[in-house]
Amino acid sequence: MTEQEQIAPWSRPHWHAGNERALVHFYVFGKFAPELAIPTTRYGNASLPAGVKLERFQNAVLRQWDGYPLFGELGATLRGDSPETFADARNAPEVLVLRGELEDAGTLDYLRHTLGVLAALLDIGATSILDPQMLRLFSAAEWREHYLVKGGAPLRNHVLILLDPDVERPGRSWVRTRGMRKFARPDISITNIPKGEVDRAGMLCERLVELEALGARLEPGQALEVDGLPAGLVAQPGGDMADPHFNNTHVSLRWPD
Repeated sequence: MTEQEQIAPWSRPHWHAGNERALVHFYVFGKFAPELAIPTTRYGNASLPAGVKLERFQNAVLRQWDGYPLFGELGATLRGDSPETFADARNAPEVLVLRGELEDAGTLDYLRHTLGVLAALLDIGATSILDPQMLRLFSAAEWREHYLVKGGAPLRNHVLILLDPDVERPGRSWVRTRGMRKFARPDISITNIPKGEVDRAGMLCERLVELEALGARLEPGQALEVDGLPAGLVAQPGGDMADPHFNNTHVSLRWPD
């Protein structure tokens, strides 16, 4: 989405209704005028969807909260990834918190409109934006480059894909996602990946992210065909929101031995 571009409906052609709820959650650091006038007309008249609230805090006050996102393990991760942006966020006078849970829907308009509001906030004093679901703190320039893309940012840009060792199978790898709660869908977990198959597993993960974001569901026991794997992979949905690797439910897929 670029300035002056109208926000077209973001359809989900594979959508089937479910019981999950989408989570929209961002922290916006900066300094804002006393009267918050958000220039959303620059971004297709974007507006926060019903159910998403914007709250304004002094950063010094929010730092007293036990869940302050720049403290603890998340804070250490963000500082290590981008020390300069982290310092700017830590020293910003104010924080705007956007958060809401929404019913699973047949379009992603709620997300596109939220992103339009975030882009508009960058024009009136925001200096960085934290997406805690992706474990990423964006500078203003990084956010614009990542999301202000003509026609909308690729779905892959809304999710973090991680590569870790598979602790249960030494020498094998684990590919997983974070951020699929934005789409009211479980995250993806692919384990037992041989060294030579990591790239293919990563591409499969990206494809599943796209399918789920567009509304698809992976059912228990559903077989997924993968070129070169005669047995394919079998989807096993499970997990819960308390799992720190995802903060979401997830679909497990195990690469064959």
